[in-house]
Amino acid sequence: MVVRSEDSIQFRDREEAGRLLGEYLGEYADRDDVIVLGLPRGGVPVAYEVASALGAPLDVFIVRKLGVPGFEELAMGAIASGGARVVNRSVLSQVPNAEDALRLVTEQELRELERRESEFRGPRGRLDLKGKTVILVDDGLATGASMRAAVKALRQHNVAQCVVAVPVAAPDTCSDLEHEVDEIVCLSTPRDFRAVGQYYDDFSQTADSEVRELLSSAASRH
Repeated sequence: MVVRSEDSIQFRDREEAGRLLGEYLGEYADRDDVIVLGLPRGGVPVAYEVASALGAPLDVFIVRKLGVPGFEELAMGAIASGGARVVNRSVLSQVPNAEDALRLVTEQELRELERRESEFRGPRGRLDLKGKTVILVDDGLATGASMRAAVKALRQHNVAQCVVAVPVAAPDTCSDLEHEVDEIVCLSTPRDFRAVGQYYDDFSQTADSEVRELLSSAASRH
């Protein structure tokens, strides 16, 4: 694990955080086997700067939680871009008519995932991840639940290497995730971490239109 500092770093915005993060990922620059994936929406502006610094293609990687019907905050699994699915069997074992519930929720969330992919990506197809070194980027990690689901789903795409890169993360989350990926790069793991947004001067919500524009701009470079 590469951690720049255990002290707090204050970022002006996601763009600055991405540029700084890109500097620490220099070993992945100008390689034909590297792809950068941003978790929408806030992770995409960071990932755009990382991809620019590395001269790598950029794509979006969407994760959708599979909530238990009636108790949607309780996840029985997740699906991600490309149709990969991970299942939490310990939760599923407590759900009545579990397999039917899982199938129905998966179908619903898959439709929403595909809608969002179409909205963000437009007519461009997904990048082929097989055999690639993939750098998963978000604007920060609090619990890390979405990133863990993304990592598990990404493994189903038979990638060669999975790297997680974030500007800031809760120390325990960063340490736990280290055992699930090939490398994790984090610029800051503040000991008094409370929320990702506290380490950004500007943490305004990233609009769907901005995600589309960044992905389109990155695609035009490749």
